[in-house]
Amino acid sequence: MAKVKTAYVCGDCGSDYPKWQGRCDDCNAWNTLSEIRLGAATRSDSAASGSRFKGYAGALSEVKVLADIDLASVPRLSTGVEEFDRVLGGGLVPGSAILIGGNPGAGKSTLLLQLMCRLAQKQSALYVTGEESLQQVAMRAQRLGLPTDSLQMLSETSVETICAVAEQKKPALLVVDSIQVMSREDVASTPGGVAQVRECAAYLTRYAKLSNTVLILVGHVTKDGSLAGPKVLEHMIDCSIMLESANDNRFRTLRGVKNRFGAVNEIGVFAMTEQGLREVKNPSAIFLSRADEPAAGSVVMVVWEGTRPILVEIQALVDDCNFGSPRRLAVGVDQNRLSMLLAVLHRHGGIQVGDQDVFVNVVGGVKVMETSADLALVVAVVSSLRDRALAADLLVFGEVGLSGEIRPVPSGQERLNAAVKHGFRRAIVPEANVPKGGVKGLEVVGVKSLAAALSALE
Repeated sequence: MAKVKTAYVCGDCGSDYPKWQGRCDDCNAWNTLSEIRLGAATRSDSAASGSRFKGYAGALSEVKVLADIDLASVPRLSTGVEEFDRVLGGGLVPGSAILIGGNPGAGKSTLLLQLMCRLAQKQSALYVTGEESLQQVAMRAQRLGLPTDSLQMLSETSVETICAVAEQKKPALLVVDSIQVMSREDVASTPGGVAQVRECAAYLTRYAKLSNTVLILVGHVTKDGSLAGPKVLEHMIDCSIMLESANDNRFRTLRGVKNRFGAVNEIGVFAMTEQGLREVKNPSAIFLSRADEPAAGSVVMVVWEGTRPILVEIQALVDDCNFGSPRRLAVGVDQNRLSMLLAVLHRHGGIQVGDQDVFVNVVGGVKVMETSADLALVVAVVSSLRDRALAADLLVFGEVGLSGEIRPVPSGQERLNAAVKHGFRRAIVPEANVPKGGVKGLEVVGVKSLAAALSALE
């Protein structure tokens, strides 16, 4: 009989330790370590595992020179949805493992059901549901008016059974909804635990690699909005994407967090309708739904998301502080960066807001991760403080340094071209981003310092 080994795994981050301790060294959480049993693989188990996947073992046993590998033999599979293909980097790659996460009700299952029903018309596809019954999935497909004559369905939570069925059906695409309810018989923990999630994901990913199957896993998020068990899964999968949504917004943003086959932070925008999720091919149009009359504290900027520019509106509200400590609140941008830019505005712009409450919001629920929004944020704050509305056809972008200089941002020409297409006629940008030949139909004002940018607003 094989000796049973034990380990202690953190329930928050997935780190494991040989013995119990009160605090996890990686995430600093207290009392999160739990004991799990690590069953040593017996010879019979190894033989069974080898026979189970021996039909695919030849793909990994052959040694080749890197230059001799034929990339043309691995074509991408288009999903037929441009926004989804954009986030993936051009389509599905055979043998890849993709993880889709999001809040409950964001539309993960709806989006995948739409994609799989359409792809099943051309490719063999298997949809495995562990949370819903087959009747519930069928009712949703009927409500959305999807073609249901080709998609194969399976209601199962055992990964051994799923892989055994997949070996018989040999689907080109395999969806598992969701990884948190899957389990392995040889792992002594409940479904959803760190050990089960890790072992089930590893088992399914190994099958996908050996059989050249596209594997799509659905993952839940924790209370703070992060994907459950990220440290456990991020090294196993090839692509991690998040379906983000606001409670009062019908639009959904699909964002690439990790992608071995494409750009990171690429986004795709969808609208939730009665017929399911519909792609929005021009996201700037929905983020620029401004008021008819120009309002103080509002300015449009261009952010670079993945491989394309997107125009969004940033708003600022500066108000008298009614309490002892002024408030600083930022939605869609880093709050620490807001505090830093306000200090730069005071030191190099001569404008004091230390006794004022400052609120900043990026319209549409967009999260701006890059520094090109610095100058637009400062301009919006100044506009609100002075209660002076800016021109509706004004565009602003640029990075603000601690010494008050305006630094250039990547892809300046493409950002300006996108602004012209949406009817903007004037832009305040870093001087290094001013095109030599200019932009037809757009007055581009290049600035070197924050003081020069504020003077250009006059």
